[in-house]
Amino acid sequence: MARYNKIFAGPVTERLPQVQEALAAAATLPGLAVVFNGSGHFAIAGASTVEKVFIAQDNYLQMKGVDDAWASGDTMIGMEMLDEQFFNVRVPTGSNIAKGARLTTNATGRFVPVAAGNRVIAIAEEAYNNTTGSDQLVRVRAAKGHLAAA
Repeated sequence: MARYNKIFAGPVTERLPQVQEALAAAATLPGLAVVFNGSGHFAIAGASTVEKVFIAQDNYLQMKGVDDAWASGDTMIGMEMLDEQFFNVRVPTGSNIAKGARLTTNATGRFVPVAAGNRVIAIAEEAYNNTTGSDQLVRVRAAKGHLAAA
């Protein structure tokens, strides 16, 4: 079970994030990084992605939680990563995240510490050592410019 119950985390002065809607190319968990594919669908971002990254939102329209995946073919909501907003993103087990750490995506759209030369997509807003044995949600904000390299 995830540590948070929402993917969009504020601030409270901004009630709703900017979003795009598209069909999910595959089953997608909220909090994963997604990008538009060649068919205009949301696909899970891979390692070293260079496309514009969105965060898969929880399916609040059907009252689903953060651990309920969007099914392939569903109209999914992807939140634009604006650097003044906070998001709770999926971090795989075995990841030790420090506050202020620069994060990128792995091959499954989860956020991991950036390696030298990789694109920085987000900055961790909290420290969390994920030794739980499952994905956990960690609070981040977008890296300024979205194209920074480590």
